[in-house]
Amino acid sequence: MARERTHFRRRAGVLAAATAALALAGTTTASAGPPRWAAGLPRGHDVSSHQKQVDWPSAQDHGARFVYVKATESTDYRNPYFDDQYDGARETGLIRGAYHFALPDRSSGTQQARFFVRNGGDWRADGWTLPPALDIEYNPYNANHQCYGLSKRRMVDWIWSFSDEVEQETGRRPVIYTTAHWWRLCTGDSHAFASRHALWIARHGSEGPGSLPGGWPYWTFWQYGTGGGLPGDQNLFNGSAGSLRAFARGW
Repeated sequence: MARERTHFRRRAGVLAAATAALALAGTTTASAGPPRWAAGLPRGHDVSSHQKQVDWPSAQDHGARFVYVKATESTDYRNPYFDDQYDGARETGLIRGAYHFALPDRSSGTQQARFFVRNGGDWRADGWTLPPALDIEYNPYNANHQCYGLSKRRMVDWIWSFSDEVEQETGRRPVIYTTAHWWRLCTGDSHAFASRHALWIARHGSEGPGSLPGGWPYWTFWQYGTGGGLPGDQNLFNGSAGSLRAFARGW
């Protein structure tokens, strides 16, 4: 039950604790469909233990084409529903991937990456598996330490250590999920990752993803809402269905 509350604290508690920061980022908890200009982009969602048993055929019927499933957090938590969610998505015909929720104050990026890969965060070039994703954002456990007590330079080093280990073990650099505000606050808007990592930008209740952080010229995934027609958070892929499949294969 304590771990079940992790998701609530991430999606609700963090918003309450960092209201000003999220306002600056243009992020709200509004639930709405994608903007009209994005109507032709592949829709997807992300889920965690909060969603428990997901009705995958229903999600597909409502437009889901891909999903990211929370696998791990730090080095001591694995989503107890991960196997059913991850395998269920694939059996239904969705392209799926796994994500890790980072807690940089708990252990090194290398240690967390190893734990992630060994507990669901692997990748294969089968056209059905999205690259592993790193969810790095506001601290859900201490609103006074949104950067987890790390300096901007140490945070950049932590992300690189996670990324290097994931690439060594899977052959892919992780997708990076974040907000523009957090990235500026905690990495100094580092441009070091843009050329080698796909961006999964979070900006809710808006007509677009807004200004992108870190020198990224475009977004690959956009999380545009916390509720809508699909279980969990609502996302779009920036391309065609064929491009999504190619991205899963490694381009």
